[in-house]
Amino acid sequence: MRHLLTGGLVSALTVFGIASGANALSGPVLKSGNTFHRAACAPVVGHVAHCHAHVVTDASGLAIASKHPPVSGYSPASLRSAYKVTGTGSSSTIVAIVDAYGYTNAESDLGVYRSNFGLPACTTANGCFKKLNQNGQQGSYPAQNTGWAQESALDLDMASAMCTGCKIYLVEANTNSYSNLATAVNTAANVGAHAISNSYGGGESGTTAYESAYNHPGIAVTVSSGDSGYGVEFPASSPHVTAVGGTHLVTASNSRGWTETVWSGAGSGCSSVYAKPSWQHDASCSRRTVADVSAVADPNTGVAVYGPVSSRRSGWLVFGGTSVAAPLIAGVYGVNGGAVNYGQDPYNNVGALFDVTSGSNGSCGGSYLCTGVVGYDGPTGLGTPNGSSAF
Repeated sequence: MRHLLTGGLVSALTVFGIASGANALSGPVLKSGNTFHRAACAPVVGHVAHCHAHVVTDASGLAIASKHPPVSGYSPASLRSAYKVTGTGSSSTIVAIVDAYGYTNAESDLGVYRSNFGLPACTTANGCFKKLNQNGQQGSYPAQNTGWAQESALDLDMASAMCTGCKIYLVEANTNSYSNLATAVNTAANVGAHAISNSYGGGESGTTAYESAYNHPGIAVTVSSGDSGYGVEFPASSPHVTAVGGTHLVTASNSRGWTETVWSGAGSGCSSVYAKPSWQHDASCSRRTVADVSAVADPNTGVAVYGPVSSRRSGWLVFGGTSVAAPLIAGVYGVNGGAVNYGQDPYNNVGALFDVTSGSNGSCGGSYLCTGVVGYDGPTGLGTPNGSSAF
């Protein structure tokens, strides 16, 4: 996958002097416009998931990071401006992040991010932050995996960026198996989450045994659509979640001040397994269509994150991938804080979304399943948030 878009956000960053094996990035070096990036998590086969975070790198694939501000990548203020989110959410609202493996410095890294951008402290001591293992215990956490810890850092920061007043819980699955991740999602629901973010996915085959874990009436379960372009992954294809696609987001001289096109890496398409939910009415897919909504995901228009650069140190990084979009949308659900009916709410409030009408993520005969069009399309769904009222 080679993304040919314009721009770049890495000029203010420096390359950390670490060996390529130490920064845990996986797969080939990709390019989006002038921006190089690599997946944080390795590809998977079978009933396991890979995370959808992409770290901006140099041309050789080393993570580009800075030890101190100034920080590159979009800030919370920029993201809230782009999506016209003005509310802060309530301290009684929990946004839960589900990821695999451990993240030793989750609380302290989140503190650096929030402090740098002037967000209120979110700590265990003040009751805002909580880290749980997949069984709901504060302790006995799984061992850290640097790539998944980077994913967790991204998710925590994006949820914080949008819902600055929400409680943020991190639920760590023992491994990236569908079984363990499903257990963690159920735990997130059981501890009272209003929204649960899931920035991972894998093949649909054989997943029906795990789908019930994503079926929680009254809770917004957001799932990233994938980073390999046109094609469908689970759990985004579950009819009980809000599947979140991806865009390329840049400033513009229009009334909004921003414009978006399809990110070429965003997943989309027609499920081969799951039935279409009652509120989806697109014509070319008789089963579940991915996605429902979207948000920024292109590494070339990436976001600032403070998290693990290696197993030994943290720093400022720039991230893309639909892993940006899923926790961002979960945070918007948190800001709204109202009743949730699976993924139906955006379909009932299309006027509170920015339609994304151009760009493509692959070849599907030019249909809306892989092409940005007026109204609903696969890569960006109904569009991106224009405030929080669609959620």
